[in-house]
Amino acid sequence: MRITRFVRYIGDNGIPKWGKVINDKEYLEITGDIFHIYITTNIRVKAKDVKILVPVTPSKIIAVGLNYKKHTDEMQMKPPDEPVLFIKPSTSVIGYMENIIYPKSAKRVEYEAELAIVIKDKCKDIKESEVDRHIAGYTCLNDVTERDMQKKDGQWTRAKSFDTFAPIGPYIVQGIDPDNQTVKLYLNGKLKQNSNTNNFIFGTRKLVSFISKVMTLLPGDIITTGTPEGVGPMKAGDKVEVDIGKIGRLVNFIK
Repeated sequence: MRITRFVRYIGDNGIPKWGKVINDKEYLEITGDIFHIYITTNIRVKAKDVKILVPVTPSKIIAVGLNYKKHTDEMQMKPPDEPVLFIKPSTSVIGYMENIIYPKSAKRVEYEAELAIVIKDKCKDIKESEVDRHIAGYTCLNDVTERDMQKKDGQWTRAKSFDTFAPIGPYIVQGIDPDNQTVKLYLNGKLKQNSNTNNFIFGTRKLVSFISKVMTLLPGDIITTGTPEGVGPMKAGDKVEVDIGKIGRLVNFIK
């Protein structure tokens, strides 16, 4: 099942709603909270009448670096023995069709297509065998990065944390195999990244269990699983699209 979050252009007083995606043109409205109890109604909503929002509002984004062998090669770094973690702030989040703002201080802003895990409930110190029950679904994420700052700083916080540097969406998808999804990125219609999550160094269950032993995970938190090879620069005026398997396509623009 694919779930979207939206707000009507007219009506509902601007209150966000959830919807079950029938197709890219129509949704069924959901009442309740997808993290707890919810019901899919028979109320049909046309996509043209709504703005798609970020599918969740995470308290934090826990990102995994260097999780594809070929990406470690292109970055001239050794494959890690354990997952490499960093944090992107909630203020970096934007949604489908929104603008990625090119910082005035930036020299080289790059795309990184990634599959992202959406956490369902509060959890800590969970085993790999327990992970699935704590997952609300999966979505697309672009881990936008200022590459020169990343190399200069050594640690990655500044390079990864600018406002708008975490586009997420457009849907949350349930019932898929996260460790066997195609990951593609298109820049101005040209294919730039093309891989599959079956090339992960660390699979999704390993990542969630490992991270939960470091920090408490909360409903709506995002774990983004790393990018494959093929990262490269973007510039103002570009259109960037993250396309992942059965999830859908996240579209954003560089401004």
